[in-house]
Amino acid sequence: MLMHNPPHPGEVLRELCLEPLGLSVTAAAEALGVSRKTLSAILNGKAGISPEMAIRLSIAFDTSAESWLNQQSQYELWHAEQHRKELKVKKLVAA
Repeated sequence: MLMHNPPHPGEVLRELCLEPLGLSVTAAAEALGVSRKTLSAILNGKAGISPEMAIRLSIAFDTSAESWLNQQSQYELWHAEQHRKELKVKKLVAA
């Protein structure tokens, strides 16, 4: 079952990981081994969580990589479902 309008994982990352630790974007990016621009794009919902980033986050925050990828998947699927009726797809049935 899909969550109703799930938050972008970047929002979760900011609110549940960075803010409680008092981390700046620059400090968090350095700890993750990525550029500030890369982390900022995720935090602002302009980029998604890749498998590699999920692993980086799991190491840094002692979480599972799967949890980050699941959040990203739920976010993308919910937004794609909002355009389901626009898709021109024919139902296939056995002959």
